[in-house]
Amino acid sequence: MSEAEAQLGQSQALEELKALRSSIDNIDAALIHMLAERFRCTQKVGVLKATNDLPPADPAREKIQIERLRRLAGDANLDPDFAEKFLNFIVHEVIRHHEAIAAETGN
Repeated sequence: MSEAEAQLGQSQALEELKALRSSIDNIDAALIHMLAERFRCTQKVGVLKATNDLPPADPAREKIQIERLRRLAGDANLDPDFAEKFLNFIVHEVIRHHEAIAAETGN
């Protein structure tokens, strides 16, 4: 039992807290599965780029994607700066994977 749960005892607030946390856990699980699928796709992109001697990074596309996600974040009432930081983290990982794939294929 968490400290917050202990403080709430057996109240209606505790039941609401548990229900909200259960939903958060489900969302976290969905995010992990979505990220896994995203990275499976980007691995394939990395192989395609490496076998066609394309650069691992695409700054023009990254800029467009950042602008797009900032707009989506704003529409969803999510902090656009947070969305951009999150996308930049993902893009950094994708480029790192693409560089590794290119090195493995000798490109």
